[in-house]
Amino acid sequence: MSLTKEQLNKFKKILEDRKTEIEKELSKFAKKDKHTDDGFVANFPDFGDTSEDNAREVAAYVNRLSMEGTFGKELRDIFGALKGINEGTYGICKYCNKEVGEKRLEIRPASSSCVECKKKFKGEV
Repeated sequence: MSLTKEQLNKFKKILEDRKTEIEKELSKFAKKDKHTDDGFVANFPDFGDTSEDNAREVAAYVNRLSMEGTFGKELRDIFGALKGINEGTYGICKYCNKEVGEKRLEIRPASSSCVECKKKFKGEV
């Protein structure tokens, strides 16, 4: 069962909305990486010059790097999914070329693998 045009449009809207949401969150503590299309670079905070301020800066920066990584991975998955929609490959597992499944896409619209392959990849099978 291939996805209908209506389903593709629905998933595209969900993906684009999430992309906008992530970019908005990232802009609070990071700037666009001018060397990539979809990357961001966390800003190093400046709380002051005391050793306590410096410790807070490092802690905040480490937290920002973690969030940047998490959001960055999700953005890459979203860009891949949107590319798949444009190229007609959305909803097809990148490992086995079988359908990902509508239920999986409902839960995670940026999925690029079916449940079976994901379980194999994670060593659960």
